[in-house]
Amino acid sequence: MDLLNRKCVPCQGGMAPMPASEAESRLASVSGWELQDEARKLRRTFMFADFIQAQDFAVRVGGLAQAENHHPDISYGWGYCTVLFYTHKIGGLHDNDFIMAAKVNALAV
Repeated sequence: MDLLNRKCVPCQGGMAPMPASEAESRLASVSGWELQDEARKLRRTFMFADFIQAQDFAVRVGGLAQAENHHPDISYGWGYCTVLFYTHKIGGLHDNDFIMAAKVNALAV
């Protein structure tokens, strides 16, 4: 699955979130990420040498999220930045969350 070349598509809601079994099978395509909340959320913490590197990464993730119109919850502090994806409108995971996780991984390289 070539997630890096895919674009997020607007999710209008009214659909079920991705089943846990599907989310678990897709996890291999986004190294470093973990499922949370009964496979309804996708989370990764990135580690950095200091606060400013973590902050810079958070800003880059925010720019990517704005460009793709799919926004994560981001928290950062000294030496870390945690990114949490799920599709709010459906209360769980959607293809977009995995697309974004792959793109965030590419930012970290």
